[in-house]
Amino acid sequence: MVPAGCRVRHSGPVTVDELTRPVSRRTLGTETLLVLGLSLGQSAAYALVSLVAKLTATGGLAKQTAALNTSASARPYLDLTYQLLGILFALVPVLLAVHLLARDPGHPARTLGVDLTRPGSDLARGAGLAALIGLPGLALVWAAAQLGVNATLVPAALPDLWWAVPVLILAAAQNAVLEEVIVVGYLVTRLRQLGWRLGAVIAASAVLRGSYHLYQGFGAFVGNAVMGVVFSLFFLRTRRVAPLIVAHTLLDVVAFVGYALLPRSWFGWL
Repeated sequence: MVPAGCRVRHSGPVTVDELTRPVSRRTLGTETLLVLGLSLGQSAAYALVSLVAKLTATGGLAKQTAALNTSASARPYLDLTYQLLGILFALVPVLLAVHLLARDPGHPARTLGVDLTRPGSDLARGAGLAALIGLPGLALVWAAAQLGVNATLVPAALPDLWWAVPVLILAAAQNAVLEEVIVVGYLVTRLRQLGWRLGAVIAASAVLRGSYHLYQGFGAFVGNAVMGVVFSLFFLRTRRVAPLIVAHTLLDVVAFVGYALLPRSWFGWL
């Protein structure tokens, strides 16, 4: 029975118009937070906790170590399995972001600029960006180490096995795809759709990039934030993420593989 005075609403089938209505700004904002919470926003929260732990440890930040690409098992083939699974599942948020962008007009690969229509240009621009970021970046890492505002960085800590270098290269590519698609392509696109001002969009992307590197120290935050500004401006001007992926992959391959293969005495300045 319906109480007297209450209005009964007809609950008929959902219409095509309701299914295809534009996504609200609130929905886009919630979506963005969820994507970041499943990916690099989560990493930023853990990085902040890691930084606090290093700052409050005996000897302070400069006496601590930030190790990347560490072994997951003493059993080589189990370790390899863990490494490959980690790389694979780290890319799931990228697929989610691309899937969500597919609701927008146009193909998401073209929206992000990863459609492989300009391979030569993307490779050349990516190499140029890697040089532009990499050389000053080395100077910044050295300065941060001298000032004691970074932890000691260990870019690669895998065992000396046949699969170590291929895994490091895959890890470099995975980092590049994850970070550039999420922090630049997806985030910049969504924040612009939400009506954010250009400066705020660039700042948000740059601060997020710096934040999930805080586990390495304050120098890493500054260096990656500056890189974030450059990469965001590049995307806003060209609408292409592919060169950013190329640049980031090259930077990480040099860092990871170089550290794994070259004498440790060469890296005392880290």
